[in-house]
Amino acid sequence: MDAYMTNINRLIKDHKMLFLITNRNMIKRPTLSHVIEEAIDGGVNAIVLREKDLSYDELIIIAKDIKDKIQHKDVLFIINRNLKVAKEINLDGYHMGFHDLVKEKPKWHKLLGVSVHSLEEAIIAEEKGASYLLASHVYETDCKKGLKGRGIDFIKEIRENVNIPVIALGGINHENVEEVMSTGVEGVAVMSYIMTDEHPFMAAKRIKDNM
Repeated sequence: MDAYMTNINRLIKDHKMLFLITNRNMIKRPTLSHVIEEAIDGGVNAIVLREKDLSYDELIIIAKDIKDKIQHKDVLFIINRNLKVAKEINLDGYHMGFHDLVKEKPKWHKLLGVSVHSLEEAIIAEEKGASYLLASHVYETDCKKGLKGRGIDFIKEIRENVNIPVIALGGINHENVEEVMSTGVEGVAVMSYIMTDEHPFMAAKRIKDNM
């Protein structure tokens, strides 16, 4: 493992990481980059750019803008499911779905995140080279209406059976984040809790202060 990956893995392992997954259609601030900058100032440690409806040409413009604005901040910048953009502008990480990983591991030498929804998927993802796992969903959430949360025991079981960082996702807020962190996970990820807030700085800070 090169020094770059060693440092990134240490960053995730040694911190109570707060990941922000983007959705520009939810924001109440002028621009997505505005929300991201405020959220980072409030305590966000990693940005996952997840704008699935955009073309490569549209996405790379947004990605470059965000990278320019956060390049001097101590934060990871990861992109969801667009390896071309990740490589083009040299991002910290690339995030993908479990089934995509099973089909073919990407040619990518930096941080590789994988979404998992079961212990079996978590174990396989680690075996296939994932750097960290995004495990969901813990609680019921508006992002997946009608689907019951898998609960704290689901997250705890994964944490106890893999050796890579686990980031919990799904319905997490400032009131339940302490319970989630008690399972031993390295961090949590949120989308709507910060994206829909008129004050992203305060939303991020509320969660971070309770981790």
